[in-house]
Amino acid sequence: MATLGLVVHEGREAAVVQADDLGERLSAEGHEVRRLTEPGGADGLDLVVSLGGDGSILRAVNLLDGRPVPVLGVNFGQLGYLTACEPDDVDVAVSRVLSGEHDIEERMMLAVEVRRADGTVVGSDHGLNELVVERTGHTIRLGLSFDGSFFTSYAADGLIVATPTGSTAYAFSARGPIVDALHRSLQITPVSAHMLFDRTLVVGPETEITLGVLGDRPATCTVDGREVAPLDPGDLVVCTASERTARLVTFGGRGFERVLKAKFGLEDR
Repeated sequence: MATLGLVVHEGREAAVVQADDLGERLSAEGHEVRRLTEPGGADGLDLVVSLGGDGSILRAVNLLDGRPVPVLGVNFGQLGYLTACEPDDVDVAVSRVLSGEHDIEERMMLAVEVRRADGTVVGSDHGLNELVVERTGHTIRLGLSFDGSFFTSYAADGLIVATPTGSTAYAFSARGPIVDALHRSLQITPVSAHMLFDRTLVVGPETEITLGVLGDRPATCTVDGREVAPLDPGDLVVCTASERTARLVTFGGRGFERVLKAKFGLEDR
């Protein structure tokens, strides 16, 4: 018998109803089922089923807090870019996972640390999609360094550091490139840059990226939509590839091109 955690988008009634039904069926079969709301509840899990959209999968990965537990995404959202099945298929999908009839995609993650000007660490997090340093009011100035060497400064609304998975999230709306989710790289994309150089930079996964708050305007740092810390002038945000990975369930046939065509409504010409 298995131990399963359910991460549910409580704002979507259909997801809540299906989570209740799924939990009852699995419990009747002898499995242990938990509603996962705190990281401590993830101990001993064999599988997490996320019922919602991509945001619910991000929450599931965050709640796992580094535990190598696979996540099965059920799409109750719109794009559902990270999900593996639709609501009508959830029973079959869970049964296939429990019987080992599935694949796992290992997705790279980010490790983020916020440091004050004196080096004191005041916040840290790991994310599957992106780090965002952005303005709280007016346009901000941010310095960008690679492996401790200063590269340039930006006058912009913010900077996004995305994983390949995150390339189809906020970075996509900021006109960043779409990157195969299994590729390993980091993409730095400015948001509404007030300067000629506004292209995305793609760097290797071993690169240490540092964003520094220049000038006298504050900013904020978020990872996958969660605020890590407010930023004052002189503060630094250091980002590297995390030692953690997100383990997403797939059932084969999820080629990069096929997912793009399905999720973005592209057609053969």
